[in-house]
Amino acid sequence: MSHIDLNLIRTFVTLYEARSVTLAAERLFVTQPSVSYGLARLRELFDDALFSRTRDGIQPTFVAEQLYGTLRESLTRIEGAVQSCRQFDPASTERRFRIALSDLGEMGFLPLILARLNQEAPLAEVEVLPLQVDQAGEWLASGKADAAICRHPVPGTRSQVLISERYVCLLSARHPRIDQQLSLDQFLAERHVTVTRTTGHGSIDDALKSIHAQRRISLHVPHFSVLQKIIPGTELLAVLPAQIARLFIQEGDLKMLELPFPVAEFEVSLHWHPNSDSSAALRWFCATVADAIIHGQAQADG
Repeated sequence: MSHIDLNLIRTFVTLYEARSVTLAAERLFVTQPSVSYGLARLRELFDDALFSRTRDGIQPTFVAEQLYGTLRESLTRIEGAVQSCRQFDPASTERRFRIALSDLGEMGFLPLILARLNQEAPLAEVEVLPLQVDQAGEWLASGKADAAICRHPVPGTRSQVLISERYVCLLSARHPRIDQQLSLDQFLAERHVTVTRTTGHGSIDDALKSIHAQRRISLHVPHFSVLQKIIPGTELLAVLPAQIARLFIQEGDLKMLELPFPVAEFEVSLHWHPNSDSSAALRWFCATVADAIIHGQAQADG
């Protein structure tokens, strides 16, 4: 036990977070047999199975659950110490950066991020994780994600505001009853398509409730990205952030109108874990992502 290979600890942490030998091998840039061999050594080291196979991958044992927090924190500290002693070079790095984004983030922010990385770090990899707002803090703390972009606060993280946003109504450019202005009566009389509240965009119905009103929902969808294909040629209305509505109407057959009732603007922020500040690579990544989005948004508004 006095001579523990740091790579074994990295293998354990990655297996715990990936819950898959295949995915762990991809994240570690090694073969599956190498991960399996490392797991065998870990089992011998800790005298426990550590993980059991299930239909959905692998599940940690009680001992693994007890070990994870300590080993994850220790690994983060060690990697941070090593990174702080190295000079990070974006132009030559082949590191994989992981960022959690909603489908709105993928549409509105990912092109800006990739354009900047292509200029400054052409060999770097980016892995996009589908954002789950209630798990963002855990992902950042565990290292599953290096950064996350969302509108809601993420406890235990540092953050930087990227943009201020407002909601608008998106509808067919040829809607038979609504021209260039939208009244509250029209809004309430029409049928709507809504995106599930798990995305963190539930404030519209909260605002309507405050004025004792309610939408007529005809369709529930899990992602905003499908609205561009659904709404043209129908009479459905949708409420979504203005930035994405502007992207959608560029394709034609759609228009956006201001909402006929007050809804507070909101801020979208970049979040990262404080441990990332000790890594030159992660400091660069977060700063680059923020700068790419802020300047990209300024150019679009200009």
